[in-house]
Parts: sequence; structure tokens; C-alpha cells
Amino acid sequence: MIYAEIRFAPLLHIAKGLTPEEAVQTVNDATAEGIAQTGVQAGLILCTLRHFNEEQSMETVSLVNRFKGTHVLAFDIAGDEAGYPIKAHEKAFLFAKENNIPCTAHAGEARGAESVWETLQHFHPLRIGHGVRSAEDEKLLDWLKKEHIHLEICPTSNVQTNVVDTIKDHPADKIYRHGVSMSLNTDCRTISDVTLTTEFALMTSVFSWQKEQFLTCTLEAIKHAFCANDVKEKLKEKVLTFYNSL
Repeated sequence: MIYAEIRFAPLLHIAKGLTPEEAVQTVNDATAEGIAQTGVQAGLILCTLRHFNEEQSMETVSLVNRFKGTHVLAFDIAGDEAGYPIKAHEKAFLFAKENNIPCTAHAGEARGAESVWETLQHFHPLRIGHGVRSAEDEKLLDWLKKEHIHLEICPTSNVQTNVVDTIKDHPADKIYRHGVSMSLNTDCRTISDVTLTTEFALMTSVFSWQKEQFLTCTLEAIKHAFCANDVKEKLKEKVLTFYNSL
């Protein structure tokens, strides 16, 4: 591993007395310590959740703004897209846009392509968490490709959450062949119990992916990462050096 973006919802870590600021500062400090010890570069994405109200979403995105210049890089929304409307979060994403805060947003998992369209229209994220059900709409795939919107694909997780019945039914290969920017991800490793290595192996065994596909996805992940451009260049150099040695 050479780079990671770690996401968490600060407001889920205050039940025993921490303030939201203390929760973020604690994780930010631990991230700095981890980088120093391992050499692996990392950033943080602060998440609001679909079932949160407008005030909670605003509090979360304000934390991103407050911690600019640290390891906090971006804003996200996760949770049950099927059960909760987007209206409570529109103000937070507008705040993010007005304050130049990069955003990703979970969509196209519990609901279909219409959820991705809705999320793109109202939140304007640079990336979509999961987004696998975009494959149900060819026009959406065309739009994602044209606008260079990146999909954070998590194959094993999508089987476990019943987005698809089996890995053979997963649309990752279709999305890749359509030319949409995408990467392979682990989702929550404590639940899925996978690594990127096992996800890569899975794509090889089921869809016969080889070096070309993995290199493309890895470079797209770097291109759409929320880190600084100089960090991206160093990461790209490391990846190309490794792949050229294979």
C-alpha cells in the first residue's frame, strides 16, 4: 500500500463525551503518526449520513472546512440512500461547493441509476461511492464517462449487501469496458474481510482481468484522489515503476 483515503463519520464518535472537533483531531493525529511510521500517505474524508438531519450534515461539512490544511481532504455522504431523501443534505453540499471542498457521495447501491442521477444533480460530487447500478442506464454511463466522474467500486461488498446475487453478476467489468473512470476498493474491511489483493484476484478469476485493467484502475484512482497534485505525481511514479517491473 502506498496511499489510502480513510472515511468516517465524526458525529458517530461523540457518545462518550468527545466533541466532534476532538474526534476529528484524534483521527487526524493518528493519521499523521501512521504516515510517519509507515511511509504510506493517507488522507481523511469526513462523512455525513443519509439519516442525519440538515444541522448534522452542516456540522460535518463545517468540520471539513475547519480542518483544511491537515489530513482532512474531503466530504462524503453514506448510509441508506433508499430510505432517506436528499433534501436534508443539499445545504451541506452547497456549502462544500462554495468553499472548494472536494466531495464524493454514496449512491447507486441500495437504489438504482435514478439515485445516481439525483445525487449528481443535487450534490455535484467528483466521485460516486459504489455507483454500480449506474450500469442499469447506458445514458448514465455515457454521462459519467463524458464528465469524468469516478466510481468507487467494491465488488465483494456488493455481493454481501445483495446488490448482485453472485460476483459473476457484478457489473464492474461492464462499467470498465464502457470507459467509465473506476477503481477497485475494499469498502469496510472489518465487515467484508477483504484486501485490495483479494479483490484484484477475484476480478482475475471471474472476469479474466490482467495487468492492463488493474493499472488503468489504479491510475484512475490516483487521478481522482483528493490529495495534492505533487503527491499524485509521486504515487503515479511508484505505480508505473512497479507495474513496469512485472
